[in-house]
This record gives sequence, structure tokens and C-alpha cells, in this order.
Amino acid sequence: MSTKEKVKERVREREAIGFNNEIIVYNDDVNTFDHVIETLVRVCNHTPEQAEQCSLIVHYNGKCTVKTGPIDKLKPQCTQLLEAGLSAEIV
Repeated sequence: MSTKEKVKERVREREAIGFNNEIIVYNDDVNTFDHVIETLVRVCNHTPEQAEQCSLIVHYNGKCTVKTGPIDKLKPQCTQLLEAGLSAEIV
């Protein structure tokens, strides 16, 4: 294995550990658009426009990535989304 391959290998490992995590919110028949929008603004620090766009994507596509980042920052946000009654997971 060359030095170049070893460096690429380390970079891939770092990327897998780093910022490749996402919170995905899924569509449901329970929550209103207003509730989803307010929750995304409060928990994910979205602007009202960004939260509205995410809620529409969730509605029409069934899911939407609402936040990306390191797992330690996403876990508390995902927990808050779940506590607010939204269907969400970290992938």
C-alpha cells in the first residue's frame, strides 16, 4: 500500500466519524405544519422560511434531512424533535 493510499484511507475514516451524520424527519398524519415549523425553528435553529420548506419536503417526499453535523451535537436535537412528537432519526 502506498503512502497516498494510506492518507486517503485516514481521510475516509475521519469523514465517517465527522460531519456525515444527518437528522431526518419523516412524514406522519399527526403533526400540523405549524407544529413542525415551530419545532424546527426552536430545535434546529432554522429560519421560518427554511423550516417551512423542510416541512413541505417532508409532506411531499415523506422525509427530509433537517440538520447535518457531528453526532454529539445531533443527538440532543434529535431527542428534542422526538419529544415534540416528530418522527426523526440520525443516520
